[in-house]
Amino acid sequence: MSDRDKSKRSGVGRHFRSAFATGLLVLIPVGITYWVLRLFFDTIDGLLSPGIQTITGKKIPGAGLLILVILVYIVGLVSKNILGRKLIESAQKIVLRIPIVNSIYSPARKLIASFTGGQGTGFKRVVIVEYPRVGAWTIGFLTGTSVDESGRALSVVYIPTAPTPNSGWVAIFPAEQVHDTDMNIQMAIRMVLSGGIVTPEKILRVKKDDQSASKSEA
Repeated sequence: MSDRDKSKRSGVGRHFRSAFATGLLVLIPVGITYWVLRLFFDTIDGLLSPGIQTITGKKIPGAGLLILVILVYIVGLVSKNILGRKLIESAQKIVLRIPIVNSIYSPARKLIASFTGGQGTGFKRVVIVEYPRVGAWTIGFLTGTSVDESGRALSVVYIPTAPTPNSGWVAIFPAEQVHDTDMNIQMAIRMVLSGGIVTPEKILRVKKDDQSASKSEA
């Protein structure tokens, strides 16, 4: 085989590899998006589909998801008026009295409420900690404080995982290793949801007193 033929074959091989790699870069995100949406659809739709199938006698794809959306909308609509809010609060009190259910429902409700940024919720401040190694910083939410056997102050930090901040883990750090930031909870959640794509131009460490003052002024 001549050098010209070898060069031509090599050029065809490079062209194929380049086009194939480009195709993968385009199609892999599409495939991941489809997989996530399909998983979400099957999970949500599967919550009510068995009941609908029992009533109608046939399986209707998407009916469970549609009814769940309508149900969520109705609950939200009802909770906006005083009577509906009182009914929901009464129902929540009943649920909180059930021994095993309350141990799951109460933390779940507080966690979801924390993501809305409402007053009195579990997330007190957005912090950063040096984790998983020195020089690498991880964003977290201060959820509480405690002390150890020697009386040293401890900070309880919820560390979310990207891109699903509702999943994560709880870590306990010495208080001096936890640094407050100038970010609010909504900005931090957007940052986690986007996998860091949505990031403020500057992330400033602030003193606790300075942050408390800025919040009171706001």
